Amino acid sequence: MNKMFLAMAAGGALALTIAACAPQATQSGAALDFAENCTACHGPAGRGNGPAAVGMTPAPSDLTVLSQDNGGVFPKSRVMGQLVGYTMGRSDTHMPVFEELRAGPVVMYDDGSGDPVATPARLVAMADYIQTLQQ
Repeated sequence: MNKMFLAMAAGGALALTIAACAPQATQSGAALDFAENCTACHGPAGRGNGPAAVGMTPAPSDLTVLSQDNGGVFPKSRVMGQLVGYTMGRSDTHMPVFEELRAGPVVMYDDGSGDPVATPARLVAMADYIQTLQQ
């Protein structure tokens, strides 16, 4: 029985050692864009509580309630507009414009009008990522 216990303990230790040596998963794509551009103000979970948000007026939006605040529908087009500076008359925000989201390949995006338009893929991916943060 002791030999079996020792073998299991050794196997467990070996598994932990291998796991510790394995490369850590790195963020890519929209998750990386969010981490690099949004977490300072919105926080890693998108709740508006990043370290740069302290004392900011108005406070950064809680990105996790965008759908809730829009009748249960994620306002994807509005989010994309905000990211690239089209704020539809809102000037009270500290939100920077992320021009780099306009770079690169495009995808056809239909905002619900039935007329797909060429839209930067990185911008659509960022909006899709923010949609995953919804409560």
